[in-house]
Amino acid sequence: MDQILKVEGLCRTYGRGSVIHAVDHVDLAVEKGEFVGIMGPSGSGKTTLLNCIATIDQPTGGHIWVEGRDITTLKPKALAQFRRERLGFVFQDCNLLDTLTAFENIALALTIRKTQTEQVEPLVKETAQLLEITDCLNKYPYQMSGGQQQRTAAARAIITQPALVLADEPTGALDSKAARLLLDRFEAMNQQRQATILMVTHDAFTASYCHRILFLRDGALFAQLERGSLSRRDFFRQIMEVVGRLGGDQSDVL
Repeated sequence: MDQILKVEGLCRTYGRGSVIHAVDHVDLAVEKGEFVGIMGPSGSGKTTLLNCIATIDQPTGGHIWVEGRDITTLKPKALAQFRRERLGFVFQDCNLLDTLTAFENIALALTIRKTQTEQVEPLVKETAQLLEITDCLNKYPYQMSGGQQQRTAAARAIITQPALVLADEPTGALDSKAARLLLDRFEAMNQQRQATILMVTHDAFTASYCHRILFLRDGALFAQLERGSLSRRDFFRQIMEVVGRLGGDQSDVL
């Protein structure tokens, strides 16, 4: 398989006197077509790690390669272009533009990339069908449910076929029914579009949709689980076992 993401010795510290190691020498790799989750208690560094990969935050040390390109060495203009063209984002707050319809919000990503006009509508409709939001395309965000808004954001994230889709707590503001539907669509994105997804979550049910889970503690990677041939129910149980150990001595999960 092709390696989409490689992180080596990644560090992110804050402060000068009393230094906080938000991300502490993390190494990881993600192959093309993987659906990888990142879990850990509050303050473990999972969102900071994702933000560094997303180029939203600047690492203090280490390197990040996406499709073999070291993005930690890019100048601001090249970095902005890379972020626009090769990364897709789905965050807890959908960040949809209130003055645009769902169709226009999704199409905006294509417009920025100067996609030919005649290609925009077929691409939007095809992606909307995958995310099951075709009935929402003419609606504005305030006319949609939270789940529909998140699926619109997911459609916007994948329509340009980015190398990597980054999701930060995408189900955090959804009820259980909407969360399940969004995760089903994430699974469809992964299976039908071969979307490579890296998702931060605190929720074990959400994480059970992933192929692999990386657990962070105190900014460092200390354990991982692979789903393999396990059912989602059995994988959920394994995730809960590791999460349960976070409350006590975790030396046995190293």
